[in-house]
Amino acid sequence: MQSNFIFFMKERIISFSWQHLLLIVSLFIMACGVALCVRSNFGSSVIATIPFVMTLAGEAGMAPQFTIGEYTYIMNILFIGLQVLILRRGFPRMQFFQFIIGFVFGFLLDVNMWLTSIIVCNTILWKVAVQLMGCVLLAVGISLEIRCGSVTMPGEGIVVAVGKATDIPFAKAKIMVDISLVVIAVAWGYFYFGTWQWQVVGAGTLISMIIVGIMVKLFDKHLEWFSRLLYYRPGFRRYIYGLARCICDKIR
Repeated sequence: MQSNFIFFMKERIISFSWQHLLLIVSLFIMACGVALCVRSNFGSSVIATIPFVMTLAGEAGMAPQFTIGEYTYIMNILFIGLQVLILRRGFPRMQFFQFIIGFVFGFLLDVNMWLTSIIVCNTILWKVAVQLMGCVLLAVGISLEIRCGSVTMPGEGIVVAVGKATDIPFAKAKIMVDISLVVIAVAWGYFYFGTWQWQVVGAGTLISMIIVGIMVKLFDKHLEWFSRLLYYRPGFRRYIYGLARCICDKIR
């Protein structure tokens, strides 16, 4: 009896650790996509517009000098607070772990901003290419993060909260939240700099708003292998080998 309990706990612990390791990988890919959109100077992804403009204001000495990842975490804290205010007792306690996920994502965003610091986009063609690459990685990361089935990202959580409070479908609530973030970013740009910050909110922002959702749906159809990877079973090495063989058979 005791040995069965120990085996059960071991499996649960390893499964939990493996699931969240894959979640971190997903967040890293998402953060890389966001960083590339920022580096394109063609307009950042929606979720980064406010942190980006605040970072620029900080560099100009007009706001606290935090990194874009730190401003993203601050924004995530505000998102969680808004969820609590909107849902009140309906806010699931489990979702307080959004604080941890939000911190990890902010940290990984700073890591990827450092990794992509060598990218300088001087031509329209290069800007568009980097923007599209960022959108692809962002969509892949979102698709994987959703399949991890762990705690909701704060940016998604606020959309869910708005949808529940107003009985608006998720897609429409998402559009409402995205537009609100963009408007706030534009307003902060005018407040600090007196002009529209095109590198923050530009054509690339519109592109990401349109195509990332489409890409998520497209990629999701081809990620069954990731769902299999999520579930740990005894004999994990044999499982990975069998999964790899299955993928190779499909490619052939």
